[in-house]
Amino acid sequence: MSLPQHPRSTRRTRLAGLAAAGVLALVLGACSSGADAEPDDDATAGGSAGETADLGALTVQLSWIKNAEFAGEFFADSKGYYADAGFSSVTLNAGPGATESIVLSGGADFGLSNAVSVGQVVAEEDAPLKIVGTTFQKNPFTILSLADGGDIATPEDLKGKRIGVQAGPNEALFDALLAVNEIDPSEVTKVPVEYDPSPLINGEVDGFLAYVTNESITVEAEGHPVTNLLFADNGLPFVAESVVTTDEMIANEPEKVKAFLQAEILGWKDAVADPEEGARLAVEEYGADLELELDKEIQQATIQAETLIVTEETLANGLFTISDDLIEQNMATLAAAGIDIEADDLFDLSLLTELLEEQPELAE
Repeated sequence: MSLPQHPRSTRRTRLAGLAAAGVLALVLGACSSGADAEPDDDATAGGSAGETADLGALTVQLSWIKNAEFAGEFFADSKGYYADAGFSSVTLNAGPGATESIVLSGGADFGLSNAVSVGQVVAEEDAPLKIVGTTFQKNPFTILSLADGGDIATPEDLKGKRIGVQAGPNEALFDALLAVNEIDPSEVTKVPVEYDPSPLINGEVDGFLAYVTNESITVEAEGHPVTNLLFADNGLPFVAESVVTTDEMIANEPEKVKAFLQAEILGWKDAVADPEEGARLAVEEYGADLELELDKEIQQATIQAETLIVTEETLANGLFTISDDLIEQNMATLAAAGIDIEADDLFDLSLLTELLEEQPELAE
């Protein structure tokens, strides 16, 4: 079974995507904005005259190109949250890439992935990896359709339809969607497609496996009202843009894990608060060479913050938290995808819990 990946629109290759948001004016921290630059010569570990322990260099493997999906990371970098937490320099590696393998090999301290992808690697390779927190409470996968076409609003609407599914990477996830909704695969025609939603617009398919914060926006921006069938709301809830690291990191460098989560939470608080600034950071600074469209990035960031990141649970418990109930939902999704794994083999939230107990204001 192939790893589920994030579908992408044209001008991109493949793998995960989305957006986030931003806030306030920029205060440059460990790296110059828009690049994985070396820190200023006079920068000190912790960013405050040695008040914080020197945790050394930090490398983060992003799951996609430097668009507004990573506004929280951009804020944490540009506003000095990573530096304040004790990191002497920061490198944000753009994706796509095999995040789990990169983290396992030591190519990055932390990576961003999703529960299904990480779960599969752990289950099939006995990989010593854990998810220690998550940005997205809800995954952004959707079956995208035209409102005046397939108009697929419920799982039952899939029956008799032609659904564009990216060959290989996303088939297992689509098959799980059918299985969990008790739809016989023979009742749906699966059409191999790439990540460009043109087949949907051209009428070659009735539905298209996509991201609600990517292709959905692109198609609607071209003048086509759309309907979305969200996986998260139709039997396949799982967390995404989740922080993954090694068991060794958790055991031997817990303070580094906690420092990273602290900076991430602060950055994402800013990101959620101001989608426009987060999008600007992506377009003008970190992704300046990607020819990103500001309006689209703002829309992505807004949808993401309002539907995927901020939920009743994060309002109650804080960003990056994963409730016991949500973990159970994730495990049910993995089981539906044919992934045999125990929750304790995939999630370790002990350091996040410890951090929030030490700094309860982070959960506000």
